[in-house]
Parts: sequence; C-alpha cells; structure tokens
Amino acid sequence: MYRIMLADDEGIVIDSMKFIIEKEFGSSCEVEFAKTGRSVIELAERFKPDIAVMDIQMPGINGIDAMKEIKRFSSGTVFIVMSAYDKFDYAKEAIKLGVLEYINKPMDRMKIVSVLKKAMARIDAEREKRSNELLIKEKLETVEPIIENGLIYDILLQEHFEEDIESYRTILGMDEDYGYMLAIVSGDSQEGNHMTNAVGSSVKLSGKYKEIREGVKEYFYCKIGNVMANKIAVLIPYSSSKMEYNDRNALIERARELVRYLRKKTDISFRIGIGGVKPLKNLGESYKDALSALIESTGTIAHADDLPLNCDYEEDYPIDLEKPLFEAVSKGDVNGAVTIAGKYADWMCKRSADGDLMAMRLKVLEFSLYAEHLMFLNGGQTYRYNSRSNYLPEIMALENADELKSWFVTKIAAAAHNVRNNREEKSTDIIKTAKSYINENFASDISLDDVSRVVNISPYYFSKIFKEESGFNFIEYLTNIRIEKAKELLKESDYSMKEICSKCGYTDPNYFSRSFKKNVGVTPTEYKEGK
Repeated sequence: MYRIMLADDEGIVIDSMKFIIEKEFGSSCEVEFAKTGRSVIELAERFKPDIAVMDIQMPGINGIDAMKEIKRFSSGTVFIVMSAYDKFDYAKEAIKLGVLEYINKPMDRMKIVSVLKKAMARIDAEREKRSNELLIKEKLETVEPIIENGLIYDILLQEHFEEDIESYRTILGMDEDYGYMLAIVSGDSQEGNHMTNAVGSSVKLSGKYKEIREGVKEYFYCKIGNVMANKIAVLIPYSSSKMEYNDRNALIERARELVRYLRKKTDISFRIGIGGVKPLKNLGESYKDALSALIESTGTIAHADDLPLNCDYEEDYPIDLEKPLFEAVSKGDVNGAVTIAGKYADWMCKRSADGDLMAMRLKVLEFSLYAEHLMFLNGGQTYRYNSRSNYLPEIMALENADELKSWFVTKIAAAAHNVRNNREEKSTDIIKTAKSYINENFASDISLDDVSRVVNISPYYFSKIFKEESGFNFIEYLTNIRIEKAKELLKESDYSMKEICSKCGYTDPNYFSRSFKKNVGVTPTEYKEGK
C-alpha cells in the first residue's frame, strides 16, 4: 500500500490525478489531497504520505516552502513537483530538497504513471532495506547474548588465547583496551556479608534473567554473562587504565540505583561487587576482586578499590611486566621471557644506581625462585630440596647491578627453556615408547587404544602428538611397518603367502593383498616374482 498526497489548488488537476492513479494502480494506493500550502502541511502531519505530488504555486505557503516544512517531520516522503511555470529557480530549489522529478503542466498521463512507478520503486527499496536492517537487528539480539556470555566465560575461566579476545572485541564492537567487572549477587535477603537462600534465588534469577539483562543495559554500557548459581558477571569496557576518584563515586551511585531498580522490577534482593580496572585479558582478576569486596564488606555496593584487598605499588614500579614474565616462563616461551626479564632488570638496575644492591639481590632471588617454581609445575621436572642451596651465596658475591641482571636473565631463560625442553622430551619419550611397542607387536592385532594404554595417555592426545612427532597417524605408521616386514619376507623367505600374511599382522589374505598393492604398487605375488 502506498499513501499518495496530492497538493494543487486546481480541482480539475486533482480529479485527473486521482483518476489516473486509481485506474493504473487500483487499491494499492490510498490518495488524499489538499489545496493550500498550510492545509498540505497539516495533511502531511496526519497522513504521513509515502509520495507527495506538489504544485509549486498554491495559495498561502508555496510548494517549495511546504516541502521544506514537511521534510522536518517526514524525511522519508518522496516528492514529485509539478508546475505550469518552467522556472529555473524553482527547479534548482527542488533539486536541493531531493525531489524525484520536476514535471511541467499540462501533464502527460504516461509521464505521470512512469514517475509514480519510479517513486514506488524507491519506496519499495527503502522498505526492503529497513526490513533487512530489522531482521539483522533481531538476529543480533538473539545471538549477541550468546557471544557476550562466551567472552565472559572465557575471561573468568581463563580458557582463551589473545586472538579469542580480539575476535570477541571485533564482533561486539569493543574499542576499549580496559574494563572492570561487576558481580551481581542475588538472594532473598542480606545477612551480614552474604545473601540468604542462594539456591532458591538462582532459580528466580534464571526466570527473571531477561528483565535483569535489560535493566543492567539501561544503566551501563556493558556485556553480560548468563546466570551462574545466584550470580551474574558483567563486563564494563573502560577507555583508561585507571578510574579517577570522582568517576568511582559516580559509578557506585549508579550501581546503587541499579540495585533499587532491579529489586522493584523482579522482587529479588541484590548486592553488587565492583572490581578494579584491568586489561581485558586480565578481567578474571577484576571479577575475583568484585566478589572479595562483597565478602569483606556488608554494604549493598562494594568497590574493590575502597577496600584493602590488593597490594599497592610505588608509582614507577613495572607491575605490568610481572604477569607477562611468569606467563612466558609457564609456556616455555624463552625469547619472550628473556625480553621481559631484561626490561624488568633494567628497571632494577636504574633503581640500584644509588649503590644499594640489596633490594635488587632480594628481588632477583624472589623472581628466580618463583620462575623455577613455575618450571617444576609446568615442565614435569623432579624437584630436589637442596638443588638451589648455592643461589644465595652466588647472589651475595655479585658486585654490581649488571652482574645481577645477567644472573637473573640467565635463570629466567633456563626456567623457560626447561619447561619447553621437558615438554618436548616428554613427547619424544612417549613417541619412542609407542614406536618400540608397535615394532615389537605389529604382528598382533594391536589398536590405537592398546598403544595409548602403554604410554598412559588418552587415545585422542596420543593420536595428536604421534602425528606431530612422526608425520604419520597411527594406522599409517602401523601399515608401513607391516608392509616393510612383508616385503622382507617375500624376498628373503620361502613362507607361503598365508604365513607371511599372518606374520605381518593380517588375518585376511585378500585385505593384505589390497593393502600391499595400494602401498607398493604391485601385488605381493608380483613383488615376489620381481615384476
């Protein structure tokens, strides 16, 4: 259906236009008309026309000025201008207003029909575009909560890689590098620092999740996770690495308003813990701080930065290097660990310039021991109680910051190197044991599960590392061993084909023959005869 408004002070013109429209387009058009500039504007406000056919010269407000007014409240209307005056100034004004066509009177019937079809095509295109936009929005509203929950799940459980976080940021349109977490906790009522009836409240919370999600979104630009027990984790992106005092106060007040709103909306009691600002990949720490803030206080709202939960550092301390350093050691990333250790050591060297080396000695020992602690946890090494008894004497004997830096970087590099090497050696030992077992038992009916049991790891993981280390999957490797043994027996023994088949682990001679030809290119008989 198209709403068409006719604006002309001549009744005969309006009647002619209505006749043409009704004859050509039938019931697909609803037509109304007005004869003065003012009445045209009033009609447009009420009628909301899709197409407006406007005469330039009308009593009172002229057609150009009427169009300007109508465009203020009906920007989607398609205008067609008609006039008995072929004036350049009018045509120029019409173009500025985005008029579809400028038609001179007297009007040709075919021209009118052609222009109206053109206008309808434009309206159809806009409607389709709008429909597609609404469809996309509808789909996003369905998918977005799933994606948001995936991001928060990965952050809280640390089950992510750097590229995962970047993918979530791109999909969700997050430009910020930092953020903080809210822990929204529900219950029947608050007693001290906890909420009563957590289990029952979790059921209520799930039933009211949609209303809660919409309510939180009204108060914060955020990403929201699903219900976890009686809690909901909320990620709020933030543009800076630190929140100023006034901003923190405003945040707490907004959280208080949200609690009141949610209570009224759902008839559930809430408390909200607020964590500190962290880089996106470290927001799991912010969520832990938010929960700790609730435990350490009895308020409805608790901000981690208001409570003595975390260690504060002197202004120039390179805290941003600590976590990446130990992550690199844990992953066996030798180059990364050495680079970060060098940067940290440079800061210590700078601080020790006044001649006090004791603080650097202690920090070097502290970090080196912790790096080796991670090495034992992640590298599969055997811990020996007295293996580091010489560290303290060595450090005390070092006379300057450069020597301490060298000792420190060497120990960090060794820890990361041992993690990497021990993992590789463990994989190598597993494959070596597996190959030895296969070589000794290929004539039997052995399976992937049998070999996995021998090396004591799951078939899935064994299959993965076996392929990575040997270049063959288990079946390919076993088949190669069996075929090589068959070739040897065919050339150097007088065993019958059936006996060779059995000695190579095959129970079906036909299958053996097919497998042999597939891998060698000839049948066992042809191979034996030298063909």
